[in-house]
Amino acid sequence: MRKAHPPQLKKFMNKKLSLKLNGGRHVQEILWRFDPFMNLVIDECVEMATSGQQNNNGTVVI
Repeated sequence: MRKAHPPQLKKFMNKKLSLKLNGGRHVQEILWRFDPFMNLVIDECVEMATSGQQNNNGTVVI
């Protein structure tokens, strides 16, 4: 079995990012933590709805 290699995300730690997710979702957040399996813990998450509405979600795991 192959070992999981950690993602190269250290340079993005504690910086504001913009992500596009499945289902047409778009979020802006600050990357707080991650693991070798690409689980992300993000803080100050704001989901940008297609209607232009912004939903504040706080801390989220993706």
